[in-house]
Parts: sequence; C-alpha cells; structure tokens
Amino acid sequence: MITHPLLYLLFVSLMAVLALVLSKKEYTVLKYIPPIVLLYISVMIISSWGVFEKNDAITHSYSTLKSNLLPAMLFLMLLPNKITALFKLGGKMILTFFLASGSLFLAFILSFILFSQNPSDIEILGPLAGSWMGGTGNMLAVASAIDASENAVGITMLIDSVDYSLWVMFLLLLVPLASSFNRFTKASDPTEDVDYEQRCALHFSYRGYTWLLLSALLVSLFAQLGGIFLSHLFGSAVTWSVIIATLSGIAFSFTSLAKIKGLQSTANTMLYLLIALIASRADIRFDLSIVSYLFLGLSVLLIHAVLMLLFAKLFRLDLFTVSVASLANIGGIASAPILSAAYAQSLVGIGVLMATLGYIIGTFGALFLTQVLRWIA
Repeated sequence: MITHPLLYLLFVSLMAVLALVLSKKEYTVLKYIPPIVLLYISVMIISSWGVFEKNDAITHSYSTLKSNLLPAMLFLMLLPNKITALFKLGGKMILTFFLASGSLFLAFILSFILFSQNPSDIEILGPLAGSWMGGTGNMLAVASAIDASENAVGITMLIDSVDYSLWVMFLLLLVPLASSFNRFTKASDPTEDVDYEQRCALHFSYRGYTWLLLSALLVSLFAQLGGIFLSHLFGSAVTWSVIIATLSGIAFSFTSLAKIKGLQSTANTMLYLLIALIASRADIRFDLSIVSYLFLGLSVLLIHAVLMLLFAKLFRLDLFTVSVASLANIGGIASAPILSAAYAQSLVGIGVLMATLGYIIGTFGALFLTQVLRWIA
C-alpha cells in the first residue's frame, strides 16, 4: 500500500505519462477504447483495490495539485481556439450547433424527470453534460465546480465512454444514408469548402515556452484568488475559478501565446494527470446501478436524436450538418473531424470549428443545467 504523498504523486504521474505515450501509438484496441479511458479505468481499479491509502497527507497533495492544475489546463486548452474563427462556419452551421446543444440540454432535463429525480444523480449528470456539450476538460471543470465526488466522476466517465462509443458508431452508420435523409428534410448537400487555418507554431523556443508555462501558472493563481473573492458574493470559489480561467483562455487566444509550440502537448499532459488524480480517489464496484446509469445516458441520446430529427425537418438541415453538430457536442474535437472526413475531406474544418465552440460554451451550459436540475429536484 502506498502511504507517502510523493510516492502517490509519482505513481499517478507515471500512469498519466504511460497513457500519453499510448495515445501516440496506433494499436487496434485504441480505436475502440481511447487511452484516456484506459487510464481512468486502470487507475480506478488500482484505487478500488486499496493500493492508495487515503490519509491526510495524500488527500492534501491530491487537492493541492488538482486545484492548481485545473485552471491552468482550461487556460491552455482554450488558447488555440481563436473565437473569431468561428464566424467562418456560417449561420446555418452555428444554428445547428446550438440546436444540438439545446436539444441535449432538454434531453438531460427530461431524462432526469422521467428516470431519476434523485438529487445525488446531479453529481453525475452535471459533469456528463459538460463532456457532452464540450469535452473532457469541461467535464472536469464542472465536476470540480459542483464538488462532485470521485465515485460520481467515475460513473460519469463510464457513461461517457460506453454511450459515446455507441453514438459514434451510430452516426458513422448513417453516412451512407445521407441522400435519403436529405430528401426527407428537403436539404441540399454541403459542397462549399471551408478553409480552416490551423493555428500551429512554426518553431519552438525555450523563452516562449517558459512564458507559456508562467502565464498558465499566473492565470491559475489569479483564477483561484478571484474565485475566493467572488465566492463571498455568491457561488463557490471553484465555480468562479473555472469561469475566470475559461474567459482568460478566450481572451489570450488573440495573443502570441496561442502560437507557441508545445501548447497542446502541455495541455494534454495536464488533462491526463488530472484524470489520473481523480481516478486515484475513486472506489467503484460494478453492480446493477451502473447499468441503470448507462441506460440513463442512452435515454439522453435518444431524446437528443428525436429532437434533432424534428429540427432537421423544420429547418431543412442535411445529415452531415446535423451529425457533425451532434458529435461536436458529444464527442468533441477528437471525433467530430473524423465524422466530417467520412463525408468529405474538405469538410474536416467544420468539425474542428464546431468542437471548438463546444469547448468554449460547454462549461457554462453544463453549470446552468446543473442549477436547473437542482431546482427540479
């Protein structure tokens, strides 16, 4: 059993690094189970076996590192996403994206009313909404903001992994049916090529990277101090910290920081480390309640699908636009471009931009949804 905080942090860090290395490989299994999910499941099982002693020293190390990493990660993840690039999407694409977000918002509410109404389930549905309206980073932000337990986050990750995988397969199976769907909705096929400019760095410099890390740490400090101050007005300190870090990332996306090489790798490293940290506090044992949560997630997707079909008929939306808008919310930047490419390589940029929009609004939408569910409960 690991009892010393330094050994605990070293073990968690090594697991995160191993998952990062695997994410660069092209093993067949990784096409079905993403490395980040393997990381969470592995560390969660190790934690459930009692390998980590949850003493005061380890708990303090966990809380300190997590509270400092989260704002920094959000800041770095949002830096490459210059918000003005979203105007390239056009009105129809943006409308469809928000229809997908809105339908998911309603689907969570209806599923909660019909199949749950248990206040404790909000700790699961809130972070899940963060993931399905944004991405994994948004999920962690919402989970921290509402003080969700590690077990709740574990169930959320399980629902996100299983139900999301089924949804991706379903949307890919629909690709050959695009012509029939478009005739049903009286929509035209998207043929316009959207030129998406990748905001990548041209070179690496130690000075620029040092400024990047220093900026992330300063934003984390500012976000936490601002959160403590604003929490005296209303809300929690963590919620305000998440909001400040998100707005800072959007604001600094217009600066040269967004072009520094190593930005995405650093953000991903922080993300994987956060996932490993949270998994190290989980204690999950499989039972029938887990299956019920999987069906709760599927009910959200089913209601979302029905609403999107109605919107497609009402606004004459094509299958590509509807599918990518949905996956940009539920799957994020990792899968939306893949679905776009299944229709046409020239449309990959649309998936990237839609997923970017999800990163920006996902946290705010999920936090608002959490409040609505609390009012209902």
